[in-house]
Amino acid sequence: QVQLAESGGGLVQAGGSLRLSCAASGRTFSSYYMGWFRQAPGKEREFVAVISVSGSYTDYADSVKGRFTISRDGAKNVVYLQMNSLKPEDTATYYCARRRTLSGSRYSYNYDYWGQGTQVTVSS
Repeated sequence: QVQLAESGGGLVQAGGSLRLSCAASGRTFSSYYMGWFRQAPGKEREFVAVISVSGSYTDYADSVKGRFTISRDGAKNVVYLQMNSLKPEDTATYYCARRRTLSGSRYSYNYDYWGQGTQVTVSS
């Protein structure tokens, strides 16, 4: 059984930074692409970023490109999301997830295990 646990959320002023962490249990972590999604109240869950098994490939939503950085530490079974220059529109619950398919990183239905989420609130 795979378990994912996010941490690092909080309240920050616009322009500030946060680093989210996603700790994964299970030996299969290193064999899967890992993604971050977010969901704001009243909105659908949306793709934020994805990272390949080796970490050499990453992809980002246009809304966060240049501000967010995804990375992973295979030795620690952790995926990170460094968020800089935060904006009020980044306010959401952030989730990490394991991609079960060979492609389609931007679609939540291609992910099988999800964490419980961590709240990020950016004040103006």
